[in-house]
Amino acid sequence: MTRESRTYQTRAIVLRHYEFGEADRILRLFTLEKGKISAIAKGVRRISSRKAGHLEPFSQVHLFLASGRDLDIITQAESLKSMSGLRADLHRMSLASYVVELLDRFTYEEGPNPALFRLLSQTLERLEAQENLETAVRYYELRLLELLGYRPQLFNCIDCSAEIRAQDQFFSPLGGGVVCPTCGRSRTEAWPIETDVLRYLRHLQRSDWQSIAQVVIPGEINQAMSTLTEAYFSYLLESHLNTPEFIRKIQGTNDET
Repeated sequence: MTRESRTYQTRAIVLRHYEFGEADRILRLFTLEKGKISAIAKGVRRISSRKAGHLEPFSQVHLFLASGRDLDIITQAESLKSMSGLRADLHRMSLASYVVELLDRFTYEEGPNPALFRLLSQTLERLEAQENLETAVRYYELRLLELLGYRPQLFNCIDCSAEIRAQDQFFSPLGGGVVCPTCGRSRTEAWPIETDVLRYLRHLQRSDWQSIAQVVIPGEINQAMSTLTEAYFSYLLESHLNTPEFIRKIQGTNDET
């Protein structure tokens, strides 16, 4: 194998990292050119390392890597967007961790997905710069579901195809969408969903970001939306997410201050 074929460069977002050995670190990365990969940064935990500051969670970096037997090796790292504002604010960091966990749990090391890369990149930037943090997260959830092939049906009953009216409905995780009150009675797995919650979900699903960037979702409705989407993601994964409980603890602490 030639030297040229053993080395490559890519744009990447750092999802997370793990300590390895005395001075190394294994990083989970989502890259533009290769999708999700794992790589090792040798000696990065030493004080003298010049790569350490470029490889923090959520940061966007330009990487040079060499193909290794088990893990590719990061040889150079250049910071493109440090995203230090996310790590400096506990609430923003908790939401960014949730966004990253969702993408990490639903994806595999199976090749490039530029649309997912752009969605993650844009969402992290919004969480660092925007004030409507919850709107950014709810928008991300719906776009992620769409890109993963799980776009929920929110406009017609998944059973009888009737147009959904302005009244409380049901949401079926098994069917992947809204069920009208009549059909919902026969679906024991379906969850109730209030009219206003469904209205906001539908608005976010059919809009681009520029159209809803300034939308402020009322607190109770946002909480209901969050509960629904968390339950749906957990149903699809067949396991619970880790970060929502951390977010709730952070919010509880903020409410007490």
